[in-house]
Amino acid sequence: MKPVAVVAHAGKSIEGGLPELRRTLARHGIADPLWVEVPKSKKAPRQVKRLLDQGAEHFFVWGGDGMAQRCIDTLAGTGATMAIIPAGTANLLASNLGIPKEIEGAVMTGLHGHRRTIDVASMNGERFAVMAGAGFDADMIDGADGTLKNRMGRAAYIWTGTKSFRKPAFGARIKVDGSPWYEGPASCILAGNVGSLFAGIEVFADAEPDDGLLDLAVITAEGMAQWARTVSRTVAGNPERSPFFRVTKAKKVSVKLDRKVLYELDGGARTKVKAYTLKIEPGAITVCVPASDNGNGS
Repeated sequence: MKPVAVVAHAGKSIEGGLPELRRTLARHGIADPLWVEVPKSKKAPRQVKRLLDQGAEHFFVWGGDGMAQRCIDTLAGTGATMAIIPAGTANLLASNLGIPKEIEGAVMTGLHGHRRTIDVASMNGERFAVMAGAGFDADMIDGADGTLKNRMGRAAYIWTGTKSFRKPAFGARIKVDGSPWYEGPASCILAGNVGSLFAGIEVFADAEPDDGLLDLAVITAEGMAQWARTVSRTVAGNPERSPFFRVTKAKKVSVKLDRKVLYELDGGARTKVKAYTLKIEPGAITVCVPASDNGNGS
């Protein structure tokens, strides 16, 4: 077994919490892993780097998508492997990869599962594994973060999402792999490395995290009526049939906007941008998935 480290978001919990994680690892022969707890996911990268310097090669990451994203941003390209213990609100990466939701199953997957090499993508130099979005989704996530999400869970996103429907569109010019692809109004520009986003709703039907491509969507819906049509199509599994939804695949995407717009990475709100670049990094990290997956899909 490679030297094992645990990087945990101390504010997240499932079942018996971190004490149960310690006991479960010990039962499976990992009695004294390198162990770090952080109060916020943004504190994780520094600790991950320190653990790498100490020789850690296999990381158990306890938390949600934000915690996984911060660790992936640091671990990608290092050769270290990563196991996820999904203790967050949405756990989109874990769900897409079929990782068990309970501690025992997630630990077993991390120790004895299949090692699947997946792509990561970057937005203005910061890596992510699930999605990046500018506009509606970022506003929805930003409004739900903090006390509201802690109190309401996933329902917080629905609450803030209905408010974000009313925001006006922004102008966008988008190049895909160096060629002009879209110019016009947009309410949301969404890039995905996996198919199921937003509480498990499948946005990109044929997306795979190891196909070397980023799935890209521009949503032009404005107002409650148009958003209702778009959401209903998406929930039904065919968002591409909406007149307000345009999709493609790319290795590199360049975006210029007519004003600064908030963006998010893997469910974590960032700052506002007026221009940004998305790039895919094929096979940048190895993640433990259930053995039955065999690396052929989520």
